[in-house]
Amino acid sequence: MSETSMLCELPVLEYDYKDLAPYMSEEQIRTHYGEHHQAQVNGANEILQKLGKARKEKTVDLDLPSTLKNLSFNIGGHLLHSLFWSNIAPEGKSSSKPDGKLAAVLTKEFGSVDRFKKEFTKAAISKEGPGWAALTFSRKTGRPSILQLEKHNTKICPMHSILLVADVFDHAYQIDYKNDRAKFIDAFFHLVNWGTVNKRLEKLIV
Repeated sequence: MSETSMLCELPVLEYDYKDLAPYMSEEQIRTHYGEHHQAQVNGANEILQKLGKARKEKTVDLDLPSTLKNLSFNIGGHLLHSLFWSNIAPEGKSSSKPDGKLAAVLTKEFGSVDRFKKEFTKAAISKEGPGWAALTFSRKTGRPSILQLEKHNTKICPMHSILLVADVFDHAYQIDYKNDRAKFIDAFFHLVNWGTVNKRLEKLIV
């Protein structure tokens, strides 16, 4: 594997910047994707190159705790943002509600899909400070869980795979919704690509 192939890359969006309106504006997407996500890709690559150079020169003259903390933040942000962009789609381009195995799993755990959406919304709105709300699935227990992720922390419970994420950093919604995170999450559910979320689940269920 070449050195460049080991670096992070901004994923290509499967829709145009304007396609998520009126729920997410073109300006909001350009800022969120083109500035904030790109900054994390750049940050991760800068650190990876720094580590690669140090190893090539056989030096340990690095502040490893700080370097690795920053690497975790940037790579975590890159991975979560990549999931986020792929689990939303223009309204009408995917099913408007969960179906198949996903609907069955959510109904069994939460009682109904509506109940799941209420709990997910509460988790997203009540997250203190920057972070994410995530729907995960445990292959060990065979059950879904709603988690709040701190900043870009992807070190969640072992065996919990992320099915769906909502970014609740201010940069995800401030242009469109100011400080109204609840209104943003309501808009988010108009854009969830349930087909993609269901495919993620199907890969985990044998």
